[in-house]
Amino acid sequence: MKATYTKYVLKFKQASGTSRGILKTKETWFITIESNNRKGIGECGLFRGLSIDDCPGYENKLNWVCQNINLGLDVLLQELIEYPSIQLGVETAFKSLSTNNPFEIFPSKFSRSEDVIPINGLIWMGTEHFMKQQIAEKIEAGFSCIKMKIGAIDFQTEIDLIKSIRNEFSSKDIELRVDANGAFQPSEALEKLQMLSEFDLHSIEQPIKQGQIEAMASLCEKTPLPIALDEELIGVFYPDEKQKLLETINPQYIILKPSLVGGFSGSNSWITLAESKNINWWITSALESNIGLNAIAQYTYTKRSKLPQGLGTGGLFVNNFESPLQVKKGTLQYNKLGTWKFNM
Repeated sequence: MKATYTKYVLKFKQASGTSRGILKTKETWFITIESNNRKGIGECGLFRGLSIDDCPGYENKLNWVCQNINLGLDVLLQELIEYPSIQLGVETAFKSLSTNNPFEIFPSKFSRSEDVIPINGLIWMGTEHFMKQQIAEKIEAGFSCIKMKIGAIDFQTEIDLIKSIRNEFSSKDIELRVDANGAFQPSEALEKLQMLSEFDLHSIEQPIKQGQIEAMASLCEKTPLPIALDEELIGVFYPDEKQKLLETINPQYIILKPSLVGGFSGSNSWITLAESKNINWWITSALESNIGLNAIAQYTYTKRSKLPQGLGTGGLFVNNFESPLQVKKGTLQYNKLGTWKFNM
């Protein structure tokens, strides 16, 4: 068995505003495993400024994995516990190697184009005009669930935007999620949640910055609006740590980004713990290329969540890889007539 890795820089079609600032490019890494004339491909979706494994030794760790690929998946995953994005890439590459089609990671009705995954339409941070334009486009495209990133512009302007949507569309027409990316101060968060709750929102992601465990626990206890933990899960590696976090904060939802929480195995452990405590969840991609998105989408389908998922569209980048993935009427679909073009 032989393994290699390659760096690739994804270029955004237009600069995208996130809680990490304005993104124009995003680097990612691919692991390729070859054995018995077969090939497996996985993406290590490092997210600078957000991933816990955004560290100087990242490429050295990739090199170590390739040199030690014969240790096998289970041993590698243990050795990579603090490198969740590499865990996902390695898991995907091994799964890819084991199937007849290297792009069919989790064979299912979804990968056979027989079923679809409902997803939310994402509204990027920006000016009021830009955000209104995106909202109109998502509704026109048939999305019944929209997620707005808030916390970047004036809060009252954001409230007015949400109000304008609700004046036109009730919660039966459009499910609205908001993501604060930790933008609120603990002292003001409850008041802001009360204002937001007037608009019949589904939930708010990460209202205050992660790591403020007691403040978040208090907020989840008093909130008039369901709270979803997102960044709070990053860097929590071990089962006892995960259990303590969920028991202490007791959120209404958790959001799982496989690239940030330890791949499929890491996501599975969070799901098992959450369900044991009646905490609901959904899965989100984290600006991976279509290689990573494909693996995450196929995994997501097997988990059978009834909620709209936060899976990207693959259409954000000018140099993404051609794939059968497509977004249609608010769902992610696998077009059986589509083809893969991945040359690395």
